[in-house]
Amino acid sequence: MTAATLLDVQDLTVEFMTRRGIVKAVQHVNVQVAKGETVGIVGESGSGKSVTSYAVMRILDRAGRIADGAITFSSIDVRDAPESEMRDLRGREISMIFQNPRAALNPIRKVGHQIEDVLLQHVQAQPSDKKQKAIEALKRVRIARPEERYHAYPFELSGGMCQRVVIALALACQPQLLIADEPTTGLDVTTQKAVMDLVVELTRERGMSTILITHDLGLAAAYCDRVVVMEKGKVVETAASATIFKSPQHAYTRKLMRATPRLGVSLRDLLPEDATATPSALPPPEENFDKTPLLVVSNLVKEYPRQGASSTLANFFRKKDQLPLAETFKAVDGISFEIKRGESVGLVGESGCGKSTTSMMIMRLLDPTSGMVTFDGEDIGAIPAKEFARSPMRKRIQMVFQDPTDSLNPRFTAARAIADPIMRMSDIRGRDAVRARCEELARQVGLPVELLDRFPHQLSGGQKARVGIARAIALSPELVILDEPTAALDVSVQAVVLNLLEDLKHSLGMSYLFVSHDLNVVRLLCDRVIVMRSGKIVEEGTAQRVMDAPQSDYTKELLSAIPHPPL
Repeated sequence: MTAATLLDVQDLTVEFMTRRGIVKAVQHVNVQVAKGETVGIVGESGSGKSVTSYAVMRILDRAGRIADGAITFSSIDVRDAPESEMRDLRGREISMIFQNPRAALNPIRKVGHQIEDVLLQHVQAQPSDKKQKAIEALKRVRIARPEERYHAYPFELSGGMCQRVVIALALACQPQLLIADEPTTGLDVTTQKAVMDLVVELTRERGMSTILITHDLGLAAAYCDRVVVMEKGKVVETAASATIFKSPQHAYTRKLMRATPRLGVSLRDLLPEDATATPSALPPPEENFDKTPLLVVSNLVKEYPRQGASSTLANFFRKKDQLPLAETFKAVDGISFEIKRGESVGLVGESGCGKSTTSMMIMRLLDPTSGMVTFDGEDIGAIPAKEFARSPMRKRIQMVFQDPTDSLNPRFTAARAIADPIMRMSDIRGRDAVRARCEELARQVGLPVELLDRFPHQLSGGQKARVGIARAIALSPELVILDEPTAALDVSVQAVVLNLLEDLKHSLGMSYLFVSHDLNVVRLLCDRVIVMRSGKIVEEGTAQRVMDAPQSDYTKELLSAIPHPPL
């Protein structure tokens, strides 16, 4: 370990005790991080990225243990240091930004108080000035109105704001090493860029070192000095960022790069070179498409009451030059668009722009305040949501949800999850007939039939995504709403799922409303794109036109925020 090396991981092996015996999650891993350096650790789920970082901080769960190797941090032997020393080291010298910011924050404690806890434990801040230091920490991560946000609970903040609070917690004690574990997963592209720019600026300002754990190669290319590629618990390649993206040496690195959505590639290009998937039948030329709109959204509005807006006291304390608080705010503000039969339409925009609210109203899980949602000539927006759930029209519109884990009942097997809509809303009766339909759907989405009797926790992320898709198409719907269906998937799994969705659209003649913040994915899957901001549509057009020649400044901003690997 040289004087310039802050962290030295040598020959690290981590084991977990399971019911099936000992599993080696990390095997003979070597990673070095120099002072002031940003190192990216990339790989797919199960590659050992996060386990390596947990070993560095020595926060493995009870089933895990460091079986072999050495971890040296600034001359401290992490593996053999007493727990009292590690408690002091964590937070003060090594901090971590966790993947899910809401899960990392205490939901029943104000964010300002959570920052104060860290300061009091590691910085010896005086109780009299702890509040001011916490507010200063929020200011450093550029949270709007930090004095107000100090009193907020996590559920009152957006995902981007929660991530900024987690960054404030991690940097409050000015540690030497920051470990960022998938810090931008689920964030829209502009928030992702803002968060990463902020992390880089603050760490460089303080001369800190950073480990960025990610499956996004574009992110690693944009922000890392060196990249470590892991596969199945082993390091398969390490090189400078520019070198590894210009001339990758390992087949697994090339596979990851091939599966990354980018300009100039098609959905089929994302699949591995040895993929055996048969190409789907290409759709007829656009001029032969059925021009009849399947879905028509007209002047759709969704308003919510603004908390405290009607309070005389709330308006009394507003400054003279500020307008009184409005009684309501419009999450969706008078939007109109169409989806033709057999067409894929992408709905994009930042968090809070109204995408999900729009899809929930079309799905009839929310009642609109005003406007019309016409499906196949019938105004379904006029049918109350509770009544629509029992309507025969329900089976014609289905949804694939963002998180395949949260959308599946943990007590249902895959077969039971797929069978649920079949048993409730189809004419298929009898256990054998239902099972046969489930197996047919499993084969259709590429899910091995032998996995149907497994529970969600026994399936991978990609397998759970396939269960969700099989459930959505079980009733042969005409419109499927896809709400960020690949946001939490590895790039290679994402490539397979996107190709599956494209195949199903052509073979079953479905239309898609694809809700996403990933414009590269939208460009690959969608015929047209609708861009939303603050509840309004700011741009609409063919995917190629919007991506290649955006008219709105906001669309240009979204496109410029996408990190691109130099491929």
